[in-house]
Amino acid sequence: MTFNTILFEKKDGYAKITLNRPDVLNSFNEEMHLELRDALNGCQKDDQVRAILLAASGRGFCAGQDLGDRAVQGGEGPRDLSQTIEKFYNPLVRQIQAIDKPVICAVNGVAAGAGANIALACDIVYAAKSASFIQAFCKIGLIPDSGGTWALPNLVGMARAKALAILGDKISAEQAADWGMIWKCVDDDALVTQTETLCAQLAQQATFGLGLIKRAMNAAPTNTLDQQLDLERDLQKLAGFSEDYKEGVSAFLEKRKPNFTGK
Repeated sequence: MTFNTILFEKKDGYAKITLNRPDVLNSFNEEMHLELRDALNGCQKDDQVRAILLAASGRGFCAGQDLGDRAVQGGEGPRDLSQTIEKFYNPLVRQIQAIDKPVICAVNGVAAGAGANIALACDIVYAAKSASFIQAFCKIGLIPDSGGTWALPNLVGMARAKALAILGDKISAEQAADWGMIWKCVDDDALVTQTETLCAQLAQQATFGLGLIKRAMNAAPTNTLDQQLDLERDLQKLAGFSEDYKEGVSAFLEKRKPNFTGK
């Protein structure tokens, strides 16, 4: 696959997708949306890709929407921003959530607006110590989108979520980790190594089951306990029929390292 606004590579059983518009802090335009969508679709269909790493080039992860994009400029009269959300941002968040492979995010520098919330849509988020997160929407009269009003209350609680959205304060990576907004804050020079090592490890695990774990966890915030118990039952049935489960039990009984295939 050849792209203009992202970089794509496959290695060690995982795919690395790098946002690559560093001159505008990797802010989204239509082309980058479409290329990222194509790359993720390709990863979903490729059995050789068993984990995905989302990263960014340059000095920042993503500044959100490119306000220089004519589709969202308001100078020529009102713009219906819901069209951009419906066509691009909502499908992207849903795609990241629905893909049945772990999506790891490596945040360097600033993650602002939709850039922050797309990172939070990923399954495991690492951030460099110099990174920061900001719900910048209130600075230009907008509300958090790209799942922000859902993710933040679920991750950090309603009090913090409202303050972050209304005040637009910048949150350091260390603060984000302390609050449970992200998984881990690491030294800047360790971000690439740690996230790539993690993806290579995940690619060797029972990735069919990891996809089911992801499906169960994503459903939990809106399910009742009874609904979640039923979902666990149904997903465990699928897991029990998998080749990975058969291999995992055989390896345990034979006291050897399992050779999972993700099926």
